[in-house]
Amino acid sequence: MTEARDAVLYRMVLSDHTCPFGVKAKQLLQHAGVTVDDRILRTRDEVDAFKAEHDVATTPQVFVGDERIGGSDDLERWLEGRSG
Repeated sequence: MTEARDAVLYRMVLSDHTCPFGVKAKQLLQHAGVTVDDRILRTRDEVDAFKAEHDVATTPQVFVGDERIGGSDDLERWLEGRSG
């Protein structure tokens, strides 16, 4: 399997709230040596539009290539599968 070295991370950072799961996902990717294209959703409207466009219920969402990995728990499992 080819090692993924680039990921796109969509995460919520509102003026009054930074999603801790988005922070965790970014840290997991960086720790794994993956380059992160960190795309910040800065308003509730941006978050809602993203969720509707990708048919997901939550953020963060991680994409590697054309594959949607999912949120931070899904990312943890995906990374464990790569190392095992």
